[in-house]
Amino acid sequence: MSEELNFVLQARREKLEALESAGVPPYAYSFDRQHSANEAHGLLGTAEEGPAVTLAGRIVAWRSHGKTTFAHLADSTGKIQLYFKKDQLGEQMYSLLAHLDLGDIVGVHGALFRTKTREVTVRVDRVEILAKSLRPLPFGKEEEVNGEIVRHSGFADPEQRYRQRYADLAVHPEVRALFVARSRMTSAIRSFLDERDFLEVETPILQPLYGGAAARPFTTIHNALDMPLYLRIADELYLKRLVVGGLDRVYEIGHDFRNEGIDRTHNPEFTMLEFYQAYADYTGMMELVEQLLERTAEAVRSVPELAAKVPEFHRPFKRVEWIPSLNQAAGVDVTSLDDAQLGALASRVGVEKQESLSRPKLLDEMFQALVESKLVQPTFVVDYPVDLSPLAKPKRGNPQLTERFELFANGKEMANAFSELNDPLDQRQRFEAQAKLKAEGDEEAVEVDEDYLRAMEYGMPPMGGVGIGVDRLFMYLSGATNIRDVILFPTMRPE
Repeated sequence: MSEELNFVLQARREKLEALESAGVPPYAYSFDRQHSANEAHGLLGTAEEGPAVTLAGRIVAWRSHGKTTFAHLADSTGKIQLYFKKDQLGEQMYSLLAHLDLGDIVGVHGALFRTKTREVTVRVDRVEILAKSLRPLPFGKEEEVNGEIVRHSGFADPEQRYRQRYADLAVHPEVRALFVARSRMTSAIRSFLDERDFLEVETPILQPLYGGAAARPFTTIHNALDMPLYLRIADELYLKRLVVGGLDRVYEIGHDFRNEGIDRTHNPEFTMLEFYQAYADYTGMMELVEQLLERTAEAVRSVPELAAKVPEFHRPFKRVEWIPSLNQAAGVDVTSLDDAQLGALASRVGVEKQESLSRPKLLDEMFQALVESKLVQPTFVVDYPVDLSPLAKPKRGNPQLTERFELFANGKEMANAFSELNDPLDQRQRFEAQAKLKAEGDEEAVEVDEDYLRAMEYGMPPMGGVGIGVDRLFMYLSGATNIRDVILFPTMRPE
C-alpha cells in the first residue's frame, strides 16, 4: 500500500474517531427510507417547490462553500442533489458535515425544490450518518459534451473490477443496470416455463457419478462416507429420472462446474437451464427454444440502458446439418478419411493436442473451428453423429446420426437439445463405449451409470430435453464479449 493511500485511509479513520467522540454513531442499525431518488424526481415534476422526502444513499459528489454545501446522493434508482445550509441545519448538525467523505452512506430528510440551473434538489433539514466509508471508492469524473453527460471511469482495470465487483457496482451505474437485466431475463425464463406447466426442481450438486455432458469434473471427498464425490457437470440425468417418476415437465436453473480452462466464454462455475418435456422430440423443442429466446430478449430490452444492444430475432431460425456443413467447410467428406488423413486436415485448420483426442472429439474440434465459429445469426445445427451424442435417440432413417440440435450465435454454443434416448439397452452400449474411451485417456468421457440405467429400465417415456447456458445467452442478449462481464463474481486467480 502506498504512503499516499495510507494517509487517505488514516484521514478517514480520524474522521470516524471524531464522529464517535461527538457521540454520533457512524454505523446505524436501520433507517426509515421512504423515497428513492427516482421517486423524488417524479414528486417534484415540473414544479419549483415540492413535498418533503426521506432518502438514503451514498454520497458521490461534494462541494462545500462555507455556510452552504452541495452534494449528490446516489441510490439504486439514480442520483439527486442535496443542499445543506448552516442556517437550516443548525450549528451542531452542520458541523458534522466536515467529517463526511465521498462514499459515505447517509440518510436525509427535506423538501424538494428546483435550483436556478433547474436541477431537482433536496433542501436538507436533517441528516443521519448510516455508514462511514473508510476506503475511498474509485469514482470517476463526469463532464457534459454536446449536451450529454460523459463519465470517465476511475476504476477501469477489468481484472480489478472483476475482483472487487462491489466497488465496480458502486461506481458504475451501467454495471448495476446490466445485472438488473440479467435478473429480469432469469425471471422471464421461469415465467415462460411455469406458464407451460413445467415444474421447477432441484437436483444434487454433489454426485457419486458425473454425467450428462462431456467434461472433466471437480472431485472432492466426503469424510463421513469416505467416498469420492463430483461437482455436477450437468443436471440432465437426475432431471430425466424425475420424468421416469411421472413429473412430465421439469426444469432447473442451477450452477454446474467443469474443471476446464478459463477464457472469454468459459468460467469453471456457470449457470445452466435444463428442461425436459415428456412425449416431445427435438423438433418440438426447437420451436420452444425460439419462443423462449424471444421472451428473454423482451426482458433484457425492458432495461433502458440495454435496450439498444439486444438483437432482433426472426423466427424460424436457420437450420443446418452437422456432417454436410462440416464437409462443405472442409472441402472433403471427413467421414471417408482415415485417422492419418483426418489428423493432417485437423492440423491445417488449427486443431492442436490431437494425441489426447478421440476420433469423434477430433471431428468435433474441427467442427468448432470450421463451422461453429462462423455462425453469427441464431442457427440450429442438427443431426449430430452418434459418437458425439451418447444420450440422444438415433435419427429416424439414419442410425449413424442422432436427433440432436445445438443453437449457435456469434460463433458460440447457447443451447443443446435431444430427442432423449429412452432405450436402456442402447443406452448401456453407449455408456460402455464412453467408458472405453475414458480408459483410453479421454478425460471428458463418462462412466456407466447403473442407477440411471435402472431408472430407464422401469420405462422412460419419449421426451425432448434442452440445456441452455444462461451466462452465454445473456452475453448474446446484452452484447457482452467476456463471460466475466456477466457473472457477478467470476473465478479468478488469487491476488
